[in-house]
Amino acid sequence: MPTRNWLVALGAAAFLAIAPETFAQARPYIGYAYPAGGQHGTTIQVKLGGQGLDGVDQVLVTGSGVSAKVVDYQRSLNPQETTLLREQLTDLRRGKSKVASRSKDAETAMMASDSTMMMDSAADSAKPENGAAARNAEERKLTARIEKRLAETVNRPASASLANIVYVEVTIAPDAPVGERELRLGTARGISNPLVFHVGQFPEVSRKAMITAPLQVLGKEETALRKRPANEVESRIELPCTVNGQIASGERNRYRFNARKGQNLVITAEARQLVPYIADAVPGWFQPILVLYTSEGKEIAYNDDFRFKPDPTIFFKVPAEGEYVLEVFDSIFRGREDFVYRITLGEVPFLTSLFPLGGRAGSPATIRPAGWNLTKATLTSPDTNAAPGIYRLTAKRGNLISNPLPFQIDTLPETLDREANDAPSQAQKVQLPIIVNGRMNRPGDWDVFRFAGKSNQTVVVEVSARRLESPLDSIIKLVDAQGHLLAVNDDLEDPTAGINTHHADSYLTASLPADGPYFVHIGDTAQNGGEEYAYRLRISAPRPDFDLRVVPSSVALRNRSSASLSVHVIRRDGFTGPIKLALKNPSKGFYANPVSLTGTQTVTRITIRTDLRSTAKPVPLTIAGTARIMGQDVTHDAVPSEDRMQAFLWRHLVPAADFQALVYDQNAQLPARRIRRVQPAPPQEPKPVLASANATDNKPKFSKQQVAGRLRQLKLLFDEGLLTEEFFDEKVAECEAAQ
Repeated sequence: MPTRNWLVALGAAAFLAIAPETFAQARPYIGYAYPAGGQHGTTIQVKLGGQGLDGVDQVLVTGSGVSAKVVDYQRSLNPQETTLLREQLTDLRRGKSKVASRSKDAETAMMASDSTMMMDSAADSAKPENGAAARNAEERKLTARIEKRLAETVNRPASASLANIVYVEVTIAPDAPVGERELRLGTARGISNPLVFHVGQFPEVSRKAMITAPLQVLGKEETALRKRPANEVESRIELPCTVNGQIASGERNRYRFNARKGQNLVITAEARQLVPYIADAVPGWFQPILVLYTSEGKEIAYNDDFRFKPDPTIFFKVPAEGEYVLEVFDSIFRGREDFVYRITLGEVPFLTSLFPLGGRAGSPATIRPAGWNLTKATLTSPDTNAAPGIYRLTAKRGNLISNPLPFQIDTLPETLDREANDAPSQAQKVQLPIIVNGRMNRPGDWDVFRFAGKSNQTVVVEVSARRLESPLDSIIKLVDAQGHLLAVNDDLEDPTAGINTHHADSYLTASLPADGPYFVHIGDTAQNGGEEYAYRLRISAPRPDFDLRVVPSSVALRNRSSASLSVHVIRRDGFTGPIKLALKNPSKGFYANPVSLTGTQTVTRITIRTDLRSTAKPVPLTIAGTARIMGQDVTHDAVPSEDRMQAFLWRHLVPAADFQALVYDQNAQLPARRIRRVQPAPPQEPKPVLASANATDNKPKFSKQQVAGRLRQLKLLFDEGLLTEEFFDEKVAECEAAQ
């Protein structure tokens, strides 16, 4: 094959490999991370499934103490590519192909594909090939890698948006703070959505990662059931620990452990919290079930929800020393690789409630926590001068830290409810404005509060309970002195509630018809009660205000171009004033013309511009809104959010930790993943072409488009280190001859 033609063909393949990223940019997406966390002081391998991840080269993790890097990327293969790999595998097994050379990056990728080799040193991967023995060893590695890749390839995945795989090495420092982080992937031309990643405090056990789940065919669902080997169904663990797993269709995972009599075990799962919404997808979202058995198989504990949360928690006082078995599965036996869970087991501190749920800014707070394993534990609390807002409090016992619970700080006067106040005749008198911290002490309880009102006075009654993780499903009523019902409310949707699927807090506003006493009744719609059924009840004049959400939580801009974002406004207490949006203290090279929302608008677009050619890494930006409220300028930052769908209908603005912007040069060439060390063979004399009686025999066997597609497939496989140079040259020559 003439050298010039070979170079033209290779150049065409390189262009086609880049062209889709240049002209049809889609935001990178990640649908799951497994495992979704690790213990501080460890380095772990994390597998992420997503879409639009070509060229992935960086990992972004919020918070301190955690670093990560991309180790390998495995895109989804099409049938033609799998055929090529099978041909390459056949040549390797027959000894026809030789592994002549690889770049350091390609060698690293090969090592990364096998989880047993992920942590090998880079020095080993860069050793030169010397002699037949070294070549044979490299050929065996390549053979094993191709076999593994073919075994994990699914032609019809259950979800194409999860079929591209990225392996990431995450290093967690010994002093990394325990708790949630957010993890994103970055490519040369985009930043993905964030996923939850936990820094844990206990030893971790992770099951073998699932391969991509196949599509379930209606009526043949059993063909997609995971056939887990018997030795992988049950694992033995030692407490305390955190176990990580994925649930496949029809699967159950079991864990066997020893426990001592009298231990107060907390077994708590995180699953829906890790992947809160699976938009427009079958089989839907993960509803985990926890069941605890004795060693003989007797069920002794069960949970499918912890109160209103879909993730279950079991509290278990061990009755006798011995073995116990924990089982986890989906409620209707669905499954897929994004059905990821983390379950922590042990005598860990766990907060079940706080009382009160909040306090007044500038005043010391006396907070009474309730939960398990809190003896000698200390509760964190906001500073006395903390600004109004919601803070996450934890309990610490020794070196162990509990789950966090929210605590709200406000500026209004506060009081506690005083029993008995179940009826208007027993109503507790309050003076407006006021926030009452109370609770439904028992099932069927009602609390009634009396205040003096004026004619035409506008009063707002609002409950904060479910938003502060109280199980109370409130209902409120406003009644006059004659017992006439003036207003009633059960639920009011709050778009700032994040992943909360039940907007159970109540809100009403009313104009009072006359001077006189008025009564506010609060209860639980299901007539439930107990010490955890706490609430904060605000009775006051309207306090006009607003919140902002910007969607999505990241943006990629071509050099010297612009991009638009959606900004949602949530208006409070009837606020209808205009709001001016702008970038707040933007980094050099970023601009946005101010945008004004009228009093009736709830969503608008803002355009961010840049005069930069590119940025080496994502740049944090902040969008803020300013409005004139009651004679003062009020400014709020827009919270970065992801627009997520629940059950094909309801939408949620799920908050993210930060907003990131990336600028890229669409004309820049991506760095080669693999560098050839051996040049193509010198051109051969063309073979004589025999004359044919049929003139059509001289027509190309394939169209130019088909040949270009084949060249692109070859180059992608070659760049991934899955083809030898000899095999690659042979197939390129075939393409040349086919034109």
